[in-house]
Amino acid sequence: MVKRVLHFLKRLTPYNIKKGFLYLKHYGPSEFWIRLTERFEEHEVEYAQWRLETLLTESARENQKKKKWKNPVLISVIVPAYKTPKAYLRQMIDSVLAQTYPHWELCIADGSPKEEDVEQIVTEYSRKDGRIRYRRLQKNLGISDNTNEAMAMAKGEFLALFDHDDLLAEDALFEAARVIEEQNPDLIYTDEDKVRADLSEYFQPHFKPDFNPDLLCANNYICHLVVVRRQLAQSLGGMRREFDGAQDHDFLLRVSEKTDRIAHIPRVLYHWRIHRASTADNPASKRYAYDAGVRAVKEHLERLGLACQVEQTADMGFYRVSYPVKGEPLVSVIIPNKDEKDTLKACLDSIKEKSTYRNYEILIIENNSETPEIFDYYREIDGKDGIRVLYWKEEFNYSRLNNFGIAHARGEYLICLNNDISVITPDWIERMLGYCQRPGTGIVGARLYYPDNTIQHAGIVVGMGGCAGSMFVGMDRRRTGYFHKAAIVQDMSAVTAACMMIKREAFDAAGGFEEKLAVAFNDVDFCLKVRREGFLVVYNPYVEMYHYESKTRGYEDTPEKERRFQSEIEYMRSHWLDILKKGDPYYNPNLSLKVCDYSIKPHKNTIT
Repeated sequence: MVKRVLHFLKRLTPYNIKKGFLYLKHYGPSEFWIRLTERFEEHEVEYAQWRLETLLTESARENQKKKKWKNPVLISVIVPAYKTPKAYLRQMIDSVLAQTYPHWELCIADGSPKEEDVEQIVTEYSRKDGRIRYRRLQKNLGISDNTNEAMAMAKGEFLALFDHDDLLAEDALFEAARVIEEQNPDLIYTDEDKVRADLSEYFQPHFKPDFNPDLLCANNYICHLVVVRRQLAQSLGGMRREFDGAQDHDFLLRVSEKTDRIAHIPRVLYHWRIHRASTADNPASKRYAYDAGVRAVKEHLERLGLACQVEQTADMGFYRVSYPVKGEPLVSVIIPNKDEKDTLKACLDSIKEKSTYRNYEILIIENNSETPEIFDYYREIDGKDGIRVLYWKEEFNYSRLNNFGIAHARGEYLICLNNDISVITPDWIERMLGYCQRPGTGIVGARLYYPDNTIQHAGIVVGMGGCAGSMFVGMDRRRTGYFHKAAIVQDMSAVTAACMMIKREAFDAAGGFEEKLAVAFNDVDFCLKVRREGFLVVYNPYVEMYHYESKTRGYEDTPEKERRFQSEIEYMRSHWLDILKKGDPYYNPNLSLKVCDYSIKPHKNTIT
């Protein structure tokens, strides 16, 4: 902590202080302080050290240069230049020249005024290396059309989109070419980090998931580096000037409409330089870009036939998408219960008093209660306000209880809900239903809090803790987490059934909950089965609930419970070995599976 604070104080320049006041004005004192303190947190591994350990070794560098490619593709590196500072321009070109993959060309379209030095510098380089090509534009056409002009110069089968003041890792094109050879994708993207203007520090790595369509609507998480098939880019007409500032986001959304052959390389292969004018350093410098981003996302969804509303969030460049509910379908809420009369009553009262959606039924699945007061309560509520009490007399088995309840449910949409849940969001059903009605969506989950207002669930990562675990557990609910992932909609491998909406079609396709999983991991297994059937599992943080966890069933505190828990872990390992070995596609293999805050995983250089 002290080290981080001292590092921060060293960077308190007049410019950074001014920028801080802009952020203070934007967020307000409370939100600004939360975001500031996040910068001081200690992590399992510091990025500076991790980066040094993952740099190419000399032997790896030589092996890459010597590689014999079966059918090497020409990759055209596309750079729109405009008033590029001399040092940045030279460093950008040098990073391309340093590539271990030799089959590239650098296409620079320059919209700078004649008095700028861009042409002189590029000409100097092109005389030494014929792979560097240059075109002076008659005038600056803007970022989109400058990029299109550079694309028009390209001869390569693939285009690598590169900003004029950034840097490529030396193996960026090698890794792209390897994936092209192995997978034949239409689009490739990589992880990235940021670099100081003077190259003194590489920081804030962005370790991304594999392709995540809902996350791409919430934020252009793909960003850099992008390598795209030239034929596809041409068929889309390249960049569109009406989306300048968010032209790359618009372009990626349009690409995703045309192909699902999208590959992700989980390596930091792009360094996004920050300086006073860059969006990376100061998002407020390009507010127009975020307005364009709203339009890009909205038009993308409308092209897919989806009515929607798209809004900017408080975090610039991050968007909230909501879908209106079609009609008023019946929603069935399934709540298993044993005793806990006060807990159940609090749950039902919160649903009745706070919910704005009215066409729902509630099925209480009674399971071997013993206290007289709970049966008195059942008699009081059964048959009223859409509530039915069903009786399951066998031993506790969460999967069987839910399968039994769903078999008696009348709704087209189903909500699995723990009895220790309390509603926070009044239109929680509408928010879940809007996503769940969408074609291709099977499950929608929520953001859950402990009573002390820390996070209990913000989506589940398979492999976390050895099998599967919730993200951001224990984090203050006011915080948004790593690249705001606790607070934006995204697709995930699983969400908790403590509050989960399911499309009945998806439930039937997956065959319901696995009854061999009586207590643990049944929701994870179910989500994975739903995903296997081709449906998305969506985490929606705008649905918020309190979860008084552990009141329902207690802990694994007896030898019998421990044996049962171990058997459920073995079930998951035997049935989902592939994802446990390869890693959760909605996570990143560079991130820790021991802590749930997206910390970097310790890593030794194994690149050969």
